[in-house]
Amino acid sequence: MAEILFLSLFVLMVLGLPVAFAMAISVFAAIGLGSSYPQIVVVKEMFSGLDSFPLLAVPFFILAAEIMTGGAITHTLLRFAAQFVGHLRGGLGYANVISSTMFAGISGSALADAAGPGAMMIRMMEKGGYDRSYAGALTISSAVVGPIIPPSIVMIIYALQDQEVSVGSLFMAGVIPGLLLAFGSLAANGYVSWKRDYRSVDARPDRAQMWRNTGMALPALGLIVLIVGGIRGGIFTPTEASVIAVFYALFCGFFIYRALRLRDLPGLILRAALISSAVLLILGAARAFAWVLVIEGVPQFLAETIISWELSPILFLLAVNVLLLLFGLFMDPLPGVMILVPILAPISHALGIAPDHFAIVVIVNLTLGLTTPPVGSLIFVVSSAVNLSPAALIREMPPFFLANFLVLMLLTFVPALSTWLPKISGF
Repeated sequence: MAEILFLSLFVLMVLGLPVAFAMAISVFAAIGLGSSYPQIVVVKEMFSGLDSFPLLAVPFFILAAEIMTGGAITHTLLRFAAQFVGHLRGGLGYANVISSTMFAGISGSALADAAGPGAMMIRMMEKGGYDRSYAGALTISSAVVGPIIPPSIVMIIYALQDQEVSVGSLFMAGVIPGLLLAFGSLAANGYVSWKRDYRSVDARPDRAQMWRNTGMALPALGLIVLIVGGIRGGIFTPTEASVIAVFYALFCGFFIYRALRLRDLPGLILRAALISSAVLLILGAARAFAWVLVIEGVPQFLAETIISWELSPILFLLAVNVLLLLFGLFMDPLPGVMILVPILAPISHALGIAPDHFAIVVIVNLTLGLTTPPVGSLIFVVSSAVNLSPAALIREMPPFFLANFLVLMLLTFVPALSTWLPKISGF
């Protein structure tokens, strides 16, 4: 049955079928052709994968991000970031990375970062004299921070697969790695801007305007403090935090930024529902896919094989890096977490690797897969948003690939970067 499962998945993905449908159809094929189980068991497992209280946080965080974007938050964060660095050589590139990092604390999604502030920054950078394909590549790299800095949809899913970690601890563990990834993009942008002499023609705003921009940005940035601080203080759970984020976003949109209207809400809710449905469909299909692997004994076999190699923790982490970087070429982070974490996490725990450290290595690895062909979702989102060919974007990516890889190696060899903040925060 496992052979049918993997063969079907490979063929369907080569044909270009979306990941969720490819996994679901391959499970039905494996059950129908390779076992005596009734097909209804696939549907049961898909629903079981979605029957989880923490999963309620996913659609609410997505809705909060949609409301904040509809409430002019994107423009506010762009102005706030650009006022500090926009006048420097490569300044609009720096503003791209900084605004994307701040937006990551609202959206929790790399694709939302790229489609929202990222697309706007590309157009702004092109007007400022930057090559459009370079601006797109920088946006792809900076959007990687989205699933790392809290709140993070991928981290919520990871916590459901590994009982050794909590959503709160992963949120705290992602802060420093997310900032390091942002710094990597900043460094790569600085190098390319120096090499190509990308200069800004805009003067730095006066002090009064900077104070106004900062004052307008503070309510948006307050959402990050509210979510992380509330979870850390035990005031509410991550699921409750997602609901509070929606009400906070409504308050900001209606009463602070005054850019949100009642007539806008149906469209925002519809977009959030469509995005949430796509995410949950992937999760349901991945749960059924993982169930077939379990009943076929694939995780147990792989675990026994890896343990028999008697790898040290460092060698195991390096092997995991190679595996996940290859896996990420063909699979998005959410199904990757659902399928691989139940297999790899117990082995890492047995080797004495800190759960938060291993989680960050896995999440960063799989998230980097969004930037790599042939299935890198961020490449195609940016390509569609600004009418660029994927090949033009990929040609500009090597400096950012290198920067992200160096950060990944740093996170692999220095566990404290992932474990220090959760430890001092009480997790």
